[in-house]
Amino acid sequence: MVVNIKRFIQWSFLIAVLLGVYVFLEPFFLEEKYIDIRNPDIPPQFHDTRIVFLSDIHHGPYYSRARLGKLVNRVNRLKPDIILLGGDYVHRSSSYIEPCFTELKKLEASLGVFGVLGNHDHWEDGALTGQCMESAGIHLIDNTAYWLEKNGERIKIGGVGDYLEDIQEIEPTIADVKNEDFVVLVTHNPDYAEDIRTDKIDLVFAGHTHGGQVTFLGLWAPLLPSNYGQKYRTGIIEAVDAKVIVSNGIGTITPPVRFFASPQIIVAYLRNMD
Repeated sequence: MVVNIKRFIQWSFLIAVLLGVYVFLEPFFLEEKYIDIRNPDIPPQFHDTRIVFLSDIHHGPYYSRARLGKLVNRVNRLKPDIILLGGDYVHRSSSYIEPCFTELKKLEASLGVFGVLGNHDHWEDGALTGQCMESAGIHLIDNTAYWLEKNGERIKIGGVGDYLEDIQEIEPTIADVKNEDFVVLVTHNPDYAEDIRTDKIDLVFAGHTHGGQVTFLGLWAPLLPSNYGQKYRTGIIEAVDAKVIVSNGIGTITPPVRFFASPQIIVAYLRNMD
């Protein structure tokens, strides 16, 4: 019996050490998550359009500029048509903002790069972040929208301000939109999906949750920044009026650990149903 207790303690200690090491390694296990979006509103000219969505980079003490540069190179190798950025670009200091967008300026997408601000961006310096985005050729779409055209057909890309630190004006995104148009909305915080009261939004991209960052086997997160429990933790969610894709994000906040919530690059393909 004494021997069994000793072995149990030894194995428990070993498992604890391995888990302790693993949670600091998982933030480096960046995965690509591929999603097919099938919708009759997607124009034929936009069939197979590749959208890459990145969120919660949190460039700073736990996500270096070198890692950010490698992320940009990896995204460019995917040859995206559209790149969407979900906010929270830096962590802990506004001194990281300019270096962050020096790297993000290198992102390449044939139809453009678009992004919104997250709560951390407002906390550090929202005005400077917006300026650096525009200087980097990234369209800031907080409470604004753009039509993207291809051979006479078009889709609309819009965004709203951060749910915690800004106002959310959806009207610019749904203005002049017909029922048959395909419309994409970017919001940092997925909770905003509960406030959408229009059937003109087809697809929503969001981040903010980090997938829970630390979860119980990927099934449940004890700490989740959402007013709706586990609903918007990660993955594809059917909200009241739109399909929502929530990313685990790229970086971390303190502590810099993950457990069954690997960082993600979302790669979404638009599929025309004709």
